[in-house]
Amino acid sequence: MSAALKAAPFVAPRKGGITIMRDGYTMRRFTPSYIAPRRSLTIDDLRRRGFGEALYSQLTPEQRQGVTMLGDLDELRAMNARRKEAMAAEVIFTNGCVMDEYVDDFHNFEEREVRFYDGDENPATYTPSEAWGTTEEKGKLMLADVAAMISMLTSRGLPATEVLVAPDVADIILSNEWILRLLDNRRYEIGGVDPSTLPNGATKIARLNVKGHMVDFLTYDDTYTDMDGEIKPFIPAGKIAVTAPAAGRTVYGAITQLEQTDGEFHTYPAINVPKYVSDAKANVREVTLSSAPLCMPNNENPFIVADVINVD
Repeated sequence: MSAALKAAPFVAPRKGGITIMRDGYTMRRFTPSYIAPRRSLTIDDLRRRGFGEALYSQLTPEQRQGVTMLGDLDELRAMNARRKEAMAAEVIFTNGCVMDEYVDDFHNFEEREVRFYDGDENPATYTPSEAWGTTEEKGKLMLADVAAMISMLTSRGLPATEVLVAPDVADIILSNEWILRLLDNRRYEIGGVDPSTLPNGATKIARLNVKGHMVDFLTYDDTYTDMDGEIKPFIPAGKIAVTAPAAGRTVYGAITQLEQTDGEFHTYPAINVPKYVSDAKANVREVTLSSAPLCMPNNENPFIVADVINVD
């Protein structure tokens, strides 16, 4: 929904009705990039005992092959899930994502970018007048900023129910003297600070009444290791995002690959598609787990993002 819902016009009884045209939309086509981590298995790998395997294990190399391949698949599946989480976070905080398509192992790549908005400037951003802090004045500013960001969603017909905050922002919220003073008022439903762990590692740090909107403040302090070896947080430092419920989804492109069993190309519409290749001459077996995900918003600009610490 790109704008607030239109109000129906009044008409004279003799008119009968007014024709309201449908809003137009633009459809674009984008082919998601592949994720395809690969793991090889050699004879040397089969001779080594796995982690946690008994010293006098009776596993044969053939049996150890099955155990190792299952472990590799689990690890590759977790790596794919990590990349999708990183993509989802990037979509939330940048309204788009950049996919580096590597043409060899960690050296040369082609950069592909998808944006879910037109123009050069991201319209789903809000700039606070001042950086957030722990004083009473900053607490009032904090609520005013969140209220303004909520209005950017509700003015377009989207509800605002959650605020994602970086861990350093969560520390400011939980120690702000104005927020704590409001929460100590027993005669008005301001909200509450009741930290609880949610599924998938997120934590609810508070629920606040922001101009009549009961909003959950969530933080997520998990990290991932990117291709450059750098450890990065899913929520960038100093950032917050006001979101609508069910704001995004992940779609998947089909995977086409050449199968060794029959020498033919096959296409699979699945989330993760394994591929096994054996080289009898080199005594090497490889498993690749391919996926083509694209995280995307369900509505136009359903995430309103602000940097509340590094304010220019």
